[in-house]
Amino acid sequence: MTSQLHTVEKIGGTSMSNYEAVRDNIIIGNRKKDNLYQRIFVVSAYGGVTNELLEHKKTGEPGVYALFADAESDWAWGDDLTKLVKFLTDINGELFEDPMLKQQADQFITDRIEGVRGCLIDLQRLCSYGQFQLEEHLLTVREMLAGIGEAHSAFNTALKLQQEGINARFVDLTGWRDNELLPLDEKLKQAFDAVDLTRELPIVTGYAQCKEGLMRTFDRGYSEMTFSRVAVITEAREAIIHKEYHLSSADPNIVGADKVVPLGRTNYDVADQLANLGMEAIHPRAGKGMRQNEIPLRVMNTFEPEHTGTLITGDYVSEKPQVEIIAGAKGVFAVEVFDQDMQGEPGSDRRILDVLSRFKVRFMSKDTNANTITHYVGSTLKHVKRVVKALKEEFPNAEINTRKVAVVSAIGSDMKVPGILARSVKALADEEISILALHQCMRQVDIQFVVDEDDYEKAIVALHGVLIEPHNHEYAIVAA
Repeated sequence: MTSQLHTVEKIGGTSMSNYEAVRDNIIIGNRKKDNLYQRIFVVSAYGGVTNELLEHKKTGEPGVYALFADAESDWAWGDDLTKLVKFLTDINGELFEDPMLKQQADQFITDRIEGVRGCLIDLQRLCSYGQFQLEEHLLTVREMLAGIGEAHSAFNTALKLQQEGINARFVDLTGWRDNELLPLDEKLKQAFDAVDLTRELPIVTGYAQCKEGLMRTFDRGYSEMTFSRVAVITEAREAIIHKEYHLSSADPNIVGADKVVPLGRTNYDVADQLANLGMEAIHPRAGKGMRQNEIPLRVMNTFEPEHTGTLITGDYVSEKPQVEIIAGAKGVFAVEVFDQDMQGEPGSDRRILDVLSRFKVRFMSKDTNANTITHYVGSTLKHVKRVVKALKEEFPNAEINTRKVAVVSAIGSDMKVPGILARSVKALADEEISILALHQCMRQVDIQFVVDEDDYEKAIVALHGVLIEPHNHEYAIVAA
């Protein structure tokens, strides 16, 4: 395989749900037939499908996995799997007008789902014996279910493109009926050794079964890791993520489309700060491989293909110090542990982190003083209650409080701007927004403001108004 000629491109779930936009804006665009190749597409499941397979990402409403994992649900997961067959074949019905192609697509996904159903019934039966514990197998079940979504969208896209005269090739990394479990890099090498990029267009599942177990580390972010490793292993010239929006100076739905500006350039450090807030341009661990191998990453808007998008590289620093983006996270819980015995006693923080780690609760920021440690966590109320219960057992003499807050962050590749903190605080004070906590580190790539959840949107508008809008003319997009 010739290196440095091809791109590796990831298409998100919302974009995947609009096949015509994907075909016309991403896959074909204004290319002639000879120029369609030298590209690898890593695809997500259609919008909403992974929520049905696992659990709803935002509300936590149970999908097939959550029902199966809940011992009390009994057969509810089986009924949910039956509903899923209808949901996915209905998607096929919207995509394929040709009854023969629809039948082929339906057969493919029904075989997968019924295979999984049989496997789960057998597992449930096996675990009815005391020697086998269901908990030991749940991660494998989660991976097997997640892979259905990407197999469905990748198979359909390849089939549809073939019908339209493009030599697409379905590359199934989900491990369905594979005989051996390989490390991820080895699996990818094996998969792409057989592909001729000069005349084939690989449509690749975003989920890859491998020895490392992608969901153990990345959970729902697994497709970004697959995308990143495909780019590294095949030595791509550039990696591209297609989203349904631009990577802009703020959320246009909050600030107003007329006031935000798309970012022309930024660096992986900024991408990491966004990921920390749950607004993933790219998962930090996925970005690391591309940064180390000097593969630039471009974030593009599916619905504006003529726009050059945002180019992210490891070495970029803005020409002059400035804020590039205002971003944030709502629904954050502040978990505060106040204990008089903490003062001068090392190790308290480690014990708190052990509890967060046990419940797989991610924190995006923290602050400490002599006797108080507060972690700001992005999690559900159910998980936070479990964490608090465990913390009370770990620190019986401590006072533990929780509060729902929002984190709003000013981010940039170089924010060494004199007076930036004073202007930010004044902008929030002018809007009568109380700052509950404030974090600014020496690296000068972000400042975080913790505010009441009700003030979230107002805070983003205020900070964007004072830190970015006066300089909008300087953000004129330079073709990257």
